[in-house]
Amino acid sequence: MDIFEKLRNNSGPIGTPAKMLNSHHYFSFPMLEGDLGPRMRFMGREVLNWSLNNYLGLANHPEVRQIDAEAAAKWGLAYPMGARMMSGNSTLHEIFEKELAEFVGKKDAFLLNYGYQGIMSAIECLCDHRDVIVYDAESHACIIDGIRLHKAKLGEYYKFNHNDMVSLEKNLIRATKLANEKGGGVLVITEGVFGMSGKIGDLKAIAELKKKYDFRLMVDDAHGFGTMGDTGAGVGELLGVQDEIDLYFSTFAKSMAAIGAFIASSDPDIIMFLKYNMRSQTYAKALPMPYVEGCRKRLEMVKTMPELRSKLWENVKAMQDGLRNRGFNIGETESPVTPVFLHSEGGVPEVTRMVRDLRENMGVFCSIVVYPVVPKGQIMLRIIPTASHTLDDVEYTLNAFTTLAEKLKNRVYQIEDVQEVVE
Repeated sequence: MDIFEKLRNNSGPIGTPAKMLNSHHYFSFPMLEGDLGPRMRFMGREVLNWSLNNYLGLANHPEVRQIDAEAAAKWGLAYPMGARMMSGNSTLHEIFEKELAEFVGKKDAFLLNYGYQGIMSAIECLCDHRDVIVYDAESHACIIDGIRLHKAKLGEYYKFNHNDMVSLEKNLIRATKLANEKGGGVLVITEGVFGMSGKIGDLKAIAELKKKYDFRLMVDDAHGFGTMGDTGAGVGELLGVQDEIDLYFSTFAKSMAAIGAFIASSDPDIIMFLKYNMRSQTYAKALPMPYVEGCRKRLEMVKTMPELRSKLWENVKAMQDGLRNRGFNIGETESPVTPVFLHSEGGVPEVTRMVRDLRENMGVFCSIVVYPVVPKGQIMLRIIPTASHTLDDVEYTLNAFTTLAEKLKNRVYQIEDVQEVVE
């Protein structure tokens, strides 16, 4: 079969239903327009937006906008030209690395050009065919893809049940035995905050297991960096186990509302090894200077403006308490990520009509998650409160959700013809 013909006939698990519903630009690849913030425009209408990874409200903060503009004017978007190892290094890149390492309580850090490919490449770089990886079952796709690059054979890495320490210990026993046979080591990978459920990784219990088993711990704290802990240094700080995290990773795409990432460790030799061996950095352009200067400013604001984090958590508490008090199921979230679980009997047609009502008639825009990410018969609305939202925004959304849940209960959204929804 011709490759293109094969792809046209099967658009994939996400693309196929999108193609069936003709939902491009509406349910998938939507275009939010206007200034980044709580209120934007979607399909010509103003909507209250709960779908921006902009926890601290830095995306459109005037101080950030000023630094971004000045840095772009000063450096342009090309500088430095080349990979860090060859011609793309700078004093500012290395200063920023020291600042990041100090903030998260580590001795050194490596500044990365992107988060997704960064952690993928770090996993591939750290582990050779003798090493064994043990990872949480609900790890983000970037971790899964990094494990796919692992040089071990299929079946020589292990998945433990989500946040289940009994399962982790069983797999550590298996992994330790296999690693000893192969002459390698064990790497445990988990997350600080799981981005769909909002649950935090049980880092304290994992750290306790280090007393019984010989392994290194890598934590992807993309949603925890800047939002969790007394200073915003992440879930490890919150739980008092930052020192037990051997490799701390975060992207700038969440609380810092930017591009780039970093990985930090208390062992400078490991950071130096990564600098010379991570293929995604050795063979790709360095983070452009405007992003370096802009992210340094963002980090300074994270450290010196705790009121941003306080406002974020005021909004989070108001939203989550309000949802619980109104009888909504928001799972076990312990972070700003706020999932709202609803029951649906009508399948895709019911969900599509519900989303249209929420966006077009109630003016609320949030992410909608359905099977296979959540079980059949369930809908998850994913809310991301930010420091830019107001308590009035929260109250309005709570009322909209109450109306939506009542309509769902009364089967208002149940229809038979999918095409009617599309039209």
